[in-house]
This record gives sequence, C-alpha cells and structure tokens, in this order.
Amino acid sequence: MSQELLLVIALALIFDLLNGMRDASNIVATMISSRAFGPRTALGLAAVAEFLGPFLFGVTVAKTIGDEIVQSNVLTLSVILSALVGAILWNLITWYFGIPGSSSHALIGGMVGAVLIGAGLEAIKFAGLYKVLIALFASPLIGFLIGFAVTRLIYFLVRNATPRINSLFKNGQLVTAVAIAFSHGTNDAQKTMGIIALSLVIGNVLPVFQVPTWVIAVSAAAIAIGTSLGGWRLIRTLGGKFYKIRPLHSFSTQLSSAGVILAASFLGVPVSTSQVVSSAIIGVGSAERVSKVRWSVAEEIMTAWLITIPASGLLSAGTCWLLANIVP
Repeated sequence: MSQELLLVIALALIFDLLNGMRDASNIVATMISSRAFGPRTALGLAAVAEFLGPFLFGVTVAKTIGDEIVQSNVLTLSVILSALVGAILWNLITWYFGIPGSSSHALIGGMVGAVLIGAGLEAIKFAGLYKVLIALFASPLIGFLIGFAVTRLIYFLVRNATPRINSLFKNGQLVTAVAIAFSHGTNDAQKTMGIIALSLVIGNVLPVFQVPTWVIAVSAAAIAIGTSLGGWRLIRTLGGKFYKIRPLHSFSTQLSSAGVILAASFLGVPVSTSQVVSSAIIGVGSAERVSKVRWSVAEEIMTAWLITIPASGLLSAGTCWLLANIVP
C-alpha cells in the first residue's frame, strides 16, 4: 500500500471513530435519561453490540457507498481524502456546538463535493446517488411515523395496567438497546467499509470492489471504540431537551429506530441514525401529546440536517481544490 492509501484509510477510521462518538447519544441517550442503565454500562453494552453488528448482518450498505455512487476508475485517492476531510471537519463543527447533525449526510456531501471538483460530473452514478438521497431524507419521516404508531399501540395494550408496568419497559430496554446498537453498527460502520474498499480499488490493491474481513473488523472496532468514549454534549440534547424521557418513551424510541435502521441495512441503503432516532423521539412524544415536544429543538436539528450536505460538500470541494492547485 502507498503512503497516500494508508493516509486515506487512517482518515476513514478517524471518521468512523467520530461517528461512533457522535452517535453514542443516539444509542444510549434515552436509555440513560429513563434511568434504565448508567452511562458507562449503556455505552459499554452499545459498543459490544455495534462491533458484532456488521459480522451478523452483512455488508450490503458498504457496497452501495463504495460501488454505486461514484465511478472508481476515474477517481484518485486525493479525491477520497478530500471527501473524508470535509466530512470530518463538518462533524467536528457540529459536535463542538452540540448539534445532532448527520455523519451520513456529511459523508455523502463530502463525496459529491470532492468528486465534482476532482473528477467531474460524469464520475457520479446518479441512480445510486438518488437511491441514497431518497433513503436519507425519507428515513426521518418513517422514523417519526413508526415511533408514533408503536407508542399509540403500546398505550392501547397497557391502558388498564398499573404503574408497575414501567418496570417492564425499563427492563425491556436491554433488548431494544442491543437491537439499536446492532442496527447502528450494521449501517454506519459499513459506510466506512465502503470508503476503504473503494480506496483499495483506486489504489490497485483490489481488482474489483469487495470488502475484506480485515476492513470489516477495523471499521467495526473504530465505531465501537468511538461509542464507548461517548458524546456527552449530544446525549444531553437528545436525552432531555425534547421532553422528559420515561421508560415507555425510551423503549418505544429504541424499538422503532432499530426496526427502521435494520430494514434499511437489509435493503442496502444508508440512513442517518441521528435522524431516525431524533425523529422517533419526536414521534413517540407526539403520540402522547403534541404539545409535549419542544418543537424549537426539533427545528434546530432539522436546520442542521438541511445544511449538512452542502456544507460538507463545500469543505470537501475546497480541500480537493487546494490539494490540486496549492499543495505540491
């Protein structure tokens, strides 16, 4: 492997690590806020499940990211490097300010921005790009609707229950939390796998696109380590700023989110865990009472979602231009 390829792989794993740190909040925030588990226990449980996820559920999302969005035969490693730099920079900016942005959006925006500058419009496979964009923008609405429907169903089923039913939802989060961690590791870690495998093809290490076992292992490990480190600023945003999270809310959110993300993973489409979980939290709260949700916080997050793709795209495009015109 060339030094440039090793640098690209290192940046991809850094992106993966940051993704895990950011999305730790999506996995454990409601669990911690509902007092089902302590922070360290919740993060440790999520990290182990995330590492195992890609080994259990396959790598179809990695193929979409690495083989269905861009033409590998016309790309250079500097283009992939630029895409990762833009995505990482935007993730750091949103992470610093405690905004639940989307690493998935940042990566797609970074790829498009860098490829447009480094290889031109013809290097983009629009059928694959449209597939990804539709999934990214439809998944929040689906997360909201599923969260709303699941919560209404649960309220109907337990309408005559005593307050002791809360212990069922509290203990049940052991299953739903593992499920959402599996789904996150399955979907999000595969995005890094796709980038690394694409880089191996561009760097002439692989003759055709495939995901080696070592790529699965290091990508899963990076996102698991990131999750174990946690993202406390974002945990506060997701866990408390929408409304007071109770065990039923947390159980419903995790069950709904895990279902949506796992379904997307089986279909081979990347989705944003932060979008799905945040919208599910809103759907769950709305099912109880629309006025219960602090919609101003939801509006701030939606604004961050809308600007992520163009912002990361501009950062990546600028990086690619600098590498081509200034850096010797």
